[in-house]
Amino acid sequence: MHTRDNVYTCAQCEKCFLTLLGLTIHLNVHISKHKCTECGHCSQNRKHLERHMLRHSGEKPFECTVCNKRFTTAGNLVTHGRIHSGEKPYKCHICDKAFSQSGNLQGHLAVHTGEKPFACSLCSKCFSSSRRLQTHKRLHSNIRPHDCPYCGKLFKTARYLKSHVLSHTGSKPLSCRHCSERFTWHEQLKVHLLKSHNEGTWFTCHICQKKFCLKRKLEEHIRRHEGVKPYVCCECTKRFCTGYELKAHRVIHSDVRDFACGLCATSFKHKKHFKKCAIKLGFSDV
Repeated sequence: MHTRDNVYTCAQCEKCFLTLLGLTIHLNVHISKHKCTECGHCSQNRKHLERHMLRHSGEKPFECTVCNKRFTTAGNLVTHGRIHSGEKPYKCHICDKAFSQSGNLQGHLAVHTGEKPFACSLCSKCFSSSRRLQTHKRLHSNIRPHDCPYCGKLFKTARYLKSHVLSHTGSKPLSCRHCSERFTWHEQLKVHLLKSHNEGTWFTCHICQKKFCLKRKLEEHIRRHEGVKPYVCCECTKRFCTGYELKAHRVIHSDVRDFACGLCATSFKHKKHFKKCAIKLGFSDV
């Protein structure tokens, strides 16, 4: 057990708690007799262990009556149901903004306080909630709990999965209020409004004055000036400025070759190498 800025952190799994009582209750998980034989996860009681084991079996006994999506627990089904009902029972006492999940409300409250007490032990990035920290830490691991219903591809976060699914559906739900252009993602619309209609705010680098449409792009750019590389490969400890660069690098540690040429049967780890092959064969439109 150790503390970081009044946050109590479990020395065994690095999960963080705002109170000592919360940490004490959590520690019972690690001494529990109810241990998963598949992954070693410890549960507080047999019921929780049985619920956990459903993840390994693939069994999802709880079905949504609206869209037929299935879930391993009744609680997950109830939370999902709020997507259809629009119910948002968790309300901020400061600004009255409402949320469908309690974890989202806790993360939102940090907007008012500015607090980010949960720090990643691998890259020191800080978060407003324990839940967001746990989601972030998947970026440093190979855990991919979210699978695409169209192609089965696995993703580390629900956000990445949601973004990927749009590539299958071709949906462009976002429209520009100034012209007929439509977009799949909010970032695309934001960039379009700024570049085409001068609506929005440019983000300027205080070091070289270079301008960016998106704040995250500016943050990545400044990291390069400062030499900060928060993304660490868990295989070789090599460091990178962006998550995208880390993802591209990690392919070298894997045997997966996602890009296959249909003409010469050669497969590639990187899309750029696949494109080079296509150009050599006379196909430049790939």
